[in-house]
Amino acid sequence: MPARDLTPYIVFSRGQWSKLRNSTPLTLEQGDFEKLLGINERISLREVREVYLPLCRLLGLHYVASLELYRARSQFFGKSHLKVPYVIGIGGSVAVGKSTTARILQAIIQRWEQKPAVEIVTTDGFLFPNRTLAERGLMNKKGFPESYDTRALLNFLMDLKSGKGRLKTPLYSHLEYDIMPGKFMTVHKPDVVIVEGLNVLQSGRRFSSERFPGLVVSDFFDFSIYVDADEAIIKQWFIERFLVLMKTAFKDRRSYFHKYSFMSREEAVEVSGRIWDEINAVNLHDHIAGTKFHADLILGKGENHFTDQIMLRKI
Repeated sequence: MPARDLTPYIVFSRGQWSKLRNSTPLTLEQGDFEKLLGINERISLREVREVYLPLCRLLGLHYVASLELYRARSQFFGKSHLKVPYVIGIGGSVAVGKSTTARILQAIIQRWEQKPAVEIVTTDGFLFPNRTLAERGLMNKKGFPESYDTRALLNFLMDLKSGKGRLKTPLYSHLEYDIMPGKFMTVHKPDVVIVEGLNVLQSGRRFSSERFPGLVVSDFFDFSIYVDADEAIIKQWFIERFLVLMKTAFKDRRSYFHKYSFMSREEAVEVSGRIWDEINAVNLHDHIAGTKFHADLILGKGENHFTDQIMLRKI
């Protein structure tokens, strides 16, 4: 095989990947599925059958293997140690569909034969509060590496993987565009945790642990996924989502973006396009896109969130 053809990934077309579903049953009803979709996403049950069921079958094999390894280690040591959660990381750009991917995976995984308890933790909860971002001149860099309390995120993951229970993570309000003071989500020893966010596959000194120097967020993942699409497509999804929000959530007076609800469609397209170009595209280029090949699996999307290529890291 020519050296140029060597790659650490196995590349699947959608048709090739869909055959790997085998006989995995579809356990989601249409009504349940529709509740999982994000704003302006048109993912169908066909997408679940052909993309997410094979993915969850693969994750199931990895999860069962981790249980077997745990039992083997317990036998090796002659005693049982605390079983820690299996952690799945999901990264990718703003508006690419990370949150929907996480919700679909959660819905399917918790219906596995083992009936695992599954929690989703988003890194939005580890953003610094707006007051702190404003003091540091970072309000226009929300979502950039420096806007996160990475120390708190690393400490949470270390405690999670140490087997601690009743861990609290801050809650973030997309309506108010800020951390919700005094409100938390409690994570108590689930079987599976899905960690979703822009920065989960990033590395470097900014993301290193102080308690254990050199450790980064992705070191705590048992399996990682990057949701990918061409930038022009993601930008269009971002603009379309903005237009939907302008007619819905932005109309709420509590919304941080309430002022945008009075715009014409033409103004909204211009403003959202500029936000993308000046903020989200810069973050994608400088901090997110380069993490793609850190992932174990890459979901490549085309128009209408239709997955057309899957890349799986070899083992």
